[in-house]
Amino acid sequence: MKSVTLAYFEIPVRDMDRAISFYQKVFDCHLNKQVLGDFQMAMFPMDSSAKGAGGSLVYQKEFYEPSPKAGTLVYFSSEDCDVELGRVEEAGGKLLYPKRMISPEVGYMGVFFDTEGNRVAVFSQK
Repeated sequence: MKSVTLAYFEIPVRDMDRAISFYQKVFDCHLNKQVLGDFQMAMFPMDSSAKGAGGSLVYQKEFYEPSPKAGTLVYFSSEDCDVELGRVEEAGGKLLYPKRMISPEVGYMGVFFDTEGNRVAVFSQK
């Protein structure tokens, strides 16, 4: 059977600077804002040798709209999702589901709202 692999993701935002600040605090990383006319993006750092997909925050008033209930749920990988989940509220987000076991074989997950109203998840094996 052919596998399907995620290549890239985009998280829509209403306020790019606020969203950059939130994600930098939660994931302890740096995002660079790019302005391309009426389109803005901020790429998440990614090691090209690592497994997984890259992605960015995106803003364009007519095309992107954050959603707390609908759409795709993005899961970020983590060493221990408790670390990032513990930073969510201080960064301005809201914790929806604290760390919980999916199964012993799979690992753990937690879900939060970002500052833009998107549901976002974190996954770890420990």
